[in-house]
Parts: sequence; structure tokens; C-alpha cells
Amino acid sequence: MQDTDHKERTTSRRQFLKAAGTVAGATVGLPGTSKAFDLEELFQQHFRELSQEDLERVLQRMERKYEEEYGKPFSVEATGPLDGVMFGYGLDISRCIGCRRCVYACVDENNQSRDPQIHYIRVLEFEREEVQRWIDFEKGDPFYDHEEVPAEGKLYLPVACQQCEEPECVRACPTTATWQEPDGIVVIDYDWCIGCRYCMAACPYGARHFNWTEPGIPEDEVNPKTHYLGNRPRAHGVVEKCTWCIQRTREGRYTACVEACPVGARKFGNMLDPKSEIRYLIEHKRTFVLKAELDTKPKFFYFYG
Repeated sequence: MQDTDHKERTTSRRQFLKAAGTVAGATVGLPGTSKAFDLEELFQQHFRELSQEDLERVLQRMERKYEEEYGKPFSVEATGPLDGVMFGYGLDISRCIGCRRCVYACVDENNQSRDPQIHYIRVLEFEREEVQRWIDFEKGDPFYDHEEVPAEGKLYLPVACQQCEEPECVRACPTTATWQEPDGIVVIDYDWCIGCRYCMAACPYGARHFNWTEPGIPEDEVNPKTHYLGNRPRAHGVVEKCTWCIQRTREGRYTACVEACPVGARKFGNMLDPKSEIRYLIEHKRTFVLKAELDTKPKFFYFYG
């Protein structure tokens, strides 16, 4: 049923783009247009439908495009999920000091817009006394500004994509532009996103972000080592999100936010590996997930060390 539904929606989108492409073909190069259409890009197949030969051609085209735009050599990989891997994330709330180094390490690694700013990670500040039994998101302050952190009497809760096992965002997407990979990472094919923002409305964690304008990334700050489903530069009018640094983690590295945390509050690893740190935390610590009552089954676990 799922495959049939995917095919029907794929065909529908292709028909729409074919009609749009006819109009586009008539307007290519006319005065007043911001840029010419790349018809090959416009009619590109869904990532999961590309043959290896087609995929290599797409990656090479993207590399040339980004090199011209940013003036430096680019690599766009499409490394697939590893066998026997299901990623999980842990965060020790008792250690987090609210420094936001994770936020800016994520921005740098994942080519997020600087102007206007897009942050995949929001660090919420709470009154410590108010969260002993229950966390009320409405009371979390993401705009705190202290001379030093942690501030007295405060507790910090970083929130990003929870990489749900039952992701509502995936169900909401009308074009199958987003899906869950076998290693548990929820990804987006940005070339298939139509910017409808249904996924944003469906996500209970506010973890998806829309590019209202052309993303602003200075040429000297862009990260040229990218992944098709991850940190390659995105376009105006698409939704983007955290992918647990897919360009790093599928090569056996930690996410940028894990490496940047100065107090070791962030943990990451393969939940299927009985010797991994994340597996130990799940089995031996008192963990919880955000909004458990929604039954989205996040793979992002919070705990008190």
C-alpha cells in the first residue's frame, strides 16, 4: 500500500512539474527573471528512484553548481545507511550549561543561513524549580541573554529534531519529499520539497524550518563537504531540518554538536550495538522523551546523569 501510494503521488508531482516546465520553457531568459531554469534539475527524479548512474550525474551537476556559486571545490556525497546501525541520541540535562556552542557548531557544519538566521537547535531556559516534575514548553525561554551561563536557578533543555520512529512530518508530506532511512534518520530530498509546510505543522517539536528568502551563507564560511540528503546548500522556498550530521555520522564520526559540547552533555551512537554509549544510557539511566503521550517514539533521549 505504501509503495503504491508513493507511486501515485510521484506521478502526480511529475504531471504538475511537466506542466510547469512548459510554462518555464517559454520564460527562460526573459528580462525580469532572477535566473534561468535548469530543466534537468526541474524534472529530476526522486532520490530513491535514481539509478547509480543517474545519481552520479546528479551529484556531479550539484558539485559544479555549488562551486560556481561559492567559488571553491565542493563534494556532494550520497553515502547510504550502514548495515546493523540504528542511531540514537542522548542528552544529559544535569550537565547542559546553556552555552549554545552546539547551536553554532551545527550552523557552521550544516550550512544553515546566517541572514536570516536558521537554527536547528533551540536551547530553552527554564526555572529549575518549575521542571522538577513536568516540562511546560510554553515557559521555556529561547532568547535568554546572560553575561555568564549557567545562570543561577536555571535549567537548560536543548531541542532539535527528535528523529521519531513514527514521524508525523513524514505522514504529512504530500510529495514524499521526506522519509525515514533504515538507520533512523529522517531526511528530505530538497529538490522534491514544494514548500507547502505541512510537515512543519505536523511536527510537535518545532524542528523544521522554512527558507523564506534565499539563504545567506558567506562564501568564506560555507562547508564544502556535503551530503545530498543533508548539509548541501538549500534553496529559497524549501523546508529543512537536522539530519544528525548525516555527512559525518555515516562515516563513523560524531555529530558537530556532540563534538562542540564543552561539558560532555551530548551522547550519540548505534543503539543496536550493545557496547555503545547510547545503548548503555538507555539500559542504565532513567531516560525520558519529549511529548511521550503523542507516541511518535523519538530516538532522542534525555536523562539526568
